[in-house]
Amino acid sequence: MFDCYDPALAALQTFLHGHSEALQNAALLLGGQPALKATRGLLDEICASPALTRRLRRDLGKLHALLSLEHVHDPERPEAACFAAIDPSWSCVEEICLLADELAEVLDAVIPTEALTLAPRAA
Repeated sequence: MFDCYDPALAALQTFLHGHSEALQNAALLLGGQPALKATRGLLDEICASPALTRRLRRDLGKLHALLSLEHVHDPERPEAACFAAIDPSWSCVEEICLLADELAEVLDAVIPTEALTLAPRAA
């Protein structure tokens, strides 16, 4: 009966679709195969979803945490080893920083900050 259209969700879907390859490359570099698999699943689900569920919000928070290097100082996490293997002079480093900033801007428009922080610390 009613068509629900959420322009904020559409903007998020457009961003994720347009940056899909870059997000996947960054996930692989910063978190290895498990992060790549999680990112692929998230991209597929978000782009097909009519609404943001609590789980999708949590997973978006995890993706942002990965891109913003939130866990690289924890030697118990795979991100620490992946980060140690990165040469800061690589051109992709700046691209990942920009991607993290752009994702944060899009998420700020769609999801309240407290909803992103619901992600548990342990992966």
